[in-house]
Amino acid sequence: MWKTYRGPSCLEPLALPPHNRLMARMKSSIADNKRSQHQLIAASSIAVALAVMGIKYIAYLMTGSVALFSDALESIVNVLTAIAALVAIRIGAQPPDRSHPFGHHKAEYFAAVLEGALIIVAAFMIFREAYFAFYEPRSLNQPVAGLMVNAFATAINAAWAWVLMSRGRIWNSPAMAGDGRHLLSDVITSVGVLIGLILATITGWNVLDPLLAAIVAFNILRIGYNLAVESMSQLLDQAASPEIQARILAAIRANGEGALQAHDIRTRTAGPQTFIEFHLVVPGDMTVLTAHGICDRIEYALEQELANTDVVIHVEPDHKAKPKAPVQL
Repeated sequence: MWKTYRGPSCLEPLALPPHNRLMARMKSSIADNKRSQHQLIAASSIAVALAVMGIKYIAYLMTGSVALFSDALESIVNVLTAIAALVAIRIGAQPPDRSHPFGHHKAEYFAAVLEGALIIVAAFMIFREAYFAFYEPRSLNQPVAGLMVNAFATAINAAWAWVLMSRGRIWNSPAMAGDGRHLLSDVITSVGVLIGLILATITGWNVLDPLLAAIVAFNILRIGYNLAVESMSQLLDQAASPEIQARILAAIRANGEGALQAHDIRTRTAGPQTFIEFHLVVPGDMTVLTAHGICDRIEYALEQELANTDVVIHVEPDHKAKPKAPVQL
């Protein structure tokens, strides 16, 4: 294992005690298991999307509803985004190499941006179908049976969207969370379509079919836009959340005994990985060995506080101290 230590900048081999080596192996095994689960769920999303698309298309054939056709049309996008998420997750799981020393985690953000763009495309496709159906309203065939079939597909999507969003949050996977939010938009669409078709069946106002499809398309457009903007912000190295930054400051403050202060603290996230950089000011007469020990203690604390961290500490003498450092020790 190689440990990066800056201040003075150098690379030196780090010999871990036996219990630390065992812990490192356990962490590696847990990470491998999580990656396998991650990819299994992403692959299952493709199967779920295909099944839901087929069920919704059957509902459209039974009723002839443009809203149900639009709902089935969006499910094609679900299949494409599920494939994009799986590819991105597999790429992002690859370890760092010479060409990508910081890893491949940002691949997930590209998938999330693509998902947002495809959600927007799906919204405009629904707008198109609703436009033509508004000028040529059609009566519905077998509305009750068709609605029941579509409701079944919606229930499957809702359950799977919850799985994806919950796993995406726990594993810090933007691609998986984005796929879940996309499915949630599909669920919202389907619920709106079902309500509209029930009203159209009861009242006989067939124009409600395309009108509701257009209203729901506006909501899909909003979800796609927000997802794309958020993912692009992450690609531009957005800082960690305020909650994460507060935990970082607390860990440095609690484990920096012997140092004077920490300043110029910078963070960024890439998928599940959190990168942390800061300057640690120590007394000018402190030995490199002692300063290195403080750095080790802080890095270990940060690794215990936050999973998947990459910490770089630049050690400076006391004359580099700043009057308004975020952490005074």
